[in-house]
Amino acid sequence: MTIALHGSGVSRGIAIGRIHILDRGQTDIPEYRIESQQIAGEITRLHTAVATARQQLRSVREHIPATTTVDISSFIDAHLLMLEDAVLTQEAERLIREQQLNAEWALKQQRDALVAVFEAMDDAYLRTRKDDVDHVVNRIQRILRKPSPAAHEIPDSKLIGHIILADDLTPADTVLMQHQGIAAFATEHGGLTSHTAILARSLGIPAVVGLHEARRYIHQDDQIILDGTRGVILIDADARSLKVYQDRQERESKYYSGLIRLREAPARTQDGTHIELLANIELPRDFDTVRVVGAAGVGLYRTEFLFMNREQPPDEAEHLRTYLEVLDKLNGLPLTIRTLDLGADKQVDGGRQKGSVQSNPALGLRAIRLCLKEPSLFLPQLRAILRASAHGNVRLMLPMISNTQEIEQVLVIIDELKADLDAAGIPYNKKLPIGCMIEVPAAAICADIIASLLDFLSIGTNDLIQYTMAIDRVNDEVNYLYDPLHPAVLRLISSVLRAGREANIPAAMCGEMAGDKRNTRLLLGLGLREFSVHPANLLEVKETITESNIDHLQTLAQQALFARSSKEVDMIMEQMNSGLF
Repeated sequence: MTIALHGSGVSRGIAIGRIHILDRGQTDIPEYRIESQQIAGEITRLHTAVATARQQLRSVREHIPATTTVDISSFIDAHLLMLEDAVLTQEAERLIREQQLNAEWALKQQRDALVAVFEAMDDAYLRTRKDDVDHVVNRIQRILRKPSPAAHEIPDSKLIGHIILADDLTPADTVLMQHQGIAAFATEHGGLTSHTAILARSLGIPAVVGLHEARRYIHQDDQIILDGTRGVILIDADARSLKVYQDRQERESKYYSGLIRLREAPARTQDGTHIELLANIELPRDFDTVRVVGAAGVGLYRTEFLFMNREQPPDEAEHLRTYLEVLDKLNGLPLTIRTLDLGADKQVDGGRQKGSVQSNPALGLRAIRLCLKEPSLFLPQLRAILRASAHGNVRLMLPMISNTQEIEQVLVIIDELKADLDAAGIPYNKKLPIGCMIEVPAAAICADIIASLLDFLSIGTNDLIQYTMAIDRVNDEVNYLYDPLHPAVLRLISSVLRAGREANIPAAMCGEMAGDKRNTRLLLGLGLREFSVHPANLLEVKETITESNIDHLQTLAQQALFARSSKEVDMIMEQMNSGLF
């Protein structure tokens, strides 16, 4: 009998193969008190395990081929930095000395304290950085129990064509197994923004995560079908299902290979409307893909990575150096730099600030609120962006604006910084375009007022949907309510686009909703003319744009605004996407 398991598809594609269950042999962490004369030896054991972990990761890094198209070594480097960070080891050492805990127990307590800080954060990307703490600590714990490397870390392991099933995967695991020829992977935990998910998309490995208790149903060497697009795994599929997926696999392979033909084609609808098609960028390594897919520029450059895995925040010189390197790679294409958008709690990395963990971080101190409260974080970045604007096509974008007072405060600060730069004779673009993210319902409702103060708007649907629906999109218990097609969400989007038109300024969309080709025609009908999407989705969206006629879509889009439910909107979208007007 065929069994279907459902998780989150984080990297599209279909894989058919046998399961290899990644068993790390993890046992319960021993917890016991040591004698005073054992303290020095226990501390030595901890430091030896950390040094071994560092050596293992460096070995993994050396096995990454120089021909790899993305800078996947940056993920390994992030874990190496954690191993160098005194925050991890010094506290564990203190617990060994003062409380006479064994090394495993002390390390576990420090791990729990660090993870609690990350879990209190609102930003979904940063919250999943707790996974990195787990990956690093688990590696040290395994070494403390058994110093030899895991079987899958031995370069000659025979994993070709297998689908990996694990509780979770580290970036090092993913890199090693990709080069050993795995077909796909599935994990019981993990989310859309985990390092593992990002790597899977970059490396083109089909992947499904969040398959809770999958190992109750899947066993070693089971033949399965993994659908990374739909987030489904089929166990013991019958001959008919197998044939259906084999045919889909062949069609999808041909389809994605053929999309490259659109790289140089204009993003223009059949009735001649030009659409600006830009890329969202999270990490520096992603900039190489902007030209590969023919993006017209970068519509969202997230700068949070600059503040991670470090004790002190970056200074103006480091910001400037990073932005100039990016502009050099873009070679004249526009770059929209979003200012710091860290989550609510700041006790980690280079964005940390003193203060207690907030009880409701989703509504707390984050993004522009934090920046206005902590000028030491904000001013160096603003100055660097201004200075970078003299060297390329730069736009500055403010996150999580909820009222005009925030905008006015920022504009005053920027005017003061411009005066300082003028006095010092430092060049900058005096007409640097300044815009903001519309991701708070209050900002969407008052978008016409906000538009009168700025040069452009960009709709961040990830948070806009979350706040409109009053749900945490990374919470498994309620994320079924995360609904881009809810009529309330569509009405907010429509009002922002209308505000942009009336103010004669661009109104883009940079959330995940813009990167799903199923939504493209609906968004075109609502008036969206500037999309910013993940590079992996750009050519699919472009193809849909080139096959669309806006005149035919506007009437149906207006019907969607007055639909009574998401189900009605979905039916209208089916009509749009099938061409049955």
